[in-house]
Amino acid sequence: MSYRVLVINPGSTSTKFAVYEDEKPILTKSIEHDAAEISKFDNILDQYKMRKEQIHNVLDENNIDLKSINTIVGRCGGLPPVKSGAYKINDEMIDRLRNNPTLEHASNLGAVISYSLANEIGVDSYIYDPVCVDECIDIARPSGLNGMDRHCLTHALNTRAMAIKYAKMHNKEYKDLNLIVAHLGGGISLNVHEKGHMIDFVSDEEGPFSPSRAGRLPVTSLIDLCYSGKYSHKEMKKRVRGEGGIYSYMHTFDAREVESKISDGDEDAKLIYDAMALQIAKSIGELATVVNGVVDAIIITGGIAYSKYMTESIKKRVQFIASVEILPGENELEALAFGGLRVLRGEEEARIYKEE
Repeated sequence: MSYRVLVINPGSTSTKFAVYEDEKPILTKSIEHDAAEISKFDNILDQYKMRKEQIHNVLDENNIDLKSINTIVGRCGGLPPVKSGAYKINDEMIDRLRNNPTLEHASNLGAVISYSLANEIGVDSYIYDPVCVDECIDIARPSGLNGMDRHCLTHALNTRAMAIKYAKMHNKEYKDLNLIVAHLGGGISLNVHEKGHMIDFVSDEEGPFSPSRAGRLPVTSLIDLCYSGKYSHKEMKKRVRGEGGIYSYMHTFDAREVESKISDGDEDAKLIYDAMALQIAKSIGELATVVNGVVDAIIITGGIAYSKYMTESIKKRVQFIASVEILPGENELEALAFGGLRVLRGEEEARIYKEE
């Protein structure tokens, strides 16, 4: 039997969505939202009717009947910690996202829009591997400062999708493998998967710096800077998470621009880019210790994984641990669609969201 899945991934200034016929995308669209349009709304969730209507319009323009869809899967973020996989969207989840989200982010609209559209046609809707997936082992939680435990925040959707894809490519079961996955994008995060569970991680604020984020910093120097009087609380947050990393050194977020400078002989650009590669490799080595060095493969994914310069720089430092597989791209729409297909085919059972 063939299935159609509608997937929705809202961002702060865009709504990306796609319709998949089994594993094949038959429509992929990104609606860009004008800043003036977005500014009309007091909060993010108020945008849902506008974004939902635009999705309706694009489906109509492309002669795709909403009633032909078997399920709808949305991106989501602002929930308490959950397990990996699919969660059926219900009133309890929507109430949490509307009234008490743990994270104010446009991705929360994914669940709200999906639920509303699915109710129109009488099908189930799901979220899949939201940002708040947390399967960490207890020993990975203490940070070193009482009252400041580590909370798992990684690119769960794409990293887990690539782990599952790797297993399928090699005719193996995800649940039988130990994998380290590094997501290289505007933010960089890594996680380690032991027999089908993401048991530890390096978040984008405690590991490698990235195009826009400072990553792990010397903490006493950071404290001194925070209290120096030079920056407000808001400015410091932006300095380390928004204008940190490569941007702070080179005033660009574009890794391709950095590589172009390196090709032109810019030694400063090479130093910073090589330092980022080194930090990524060190974090991979760090995570290998979590599974006692028993690693079946290291996967490098995300937009920067298209860079041969970067992936080769990392690979030469970590290939002694395990083989390295490059699976570039963000892959978020595909990850949502394939997750929905696994539920429809009975290969995976969706969880029911329930407040504790």
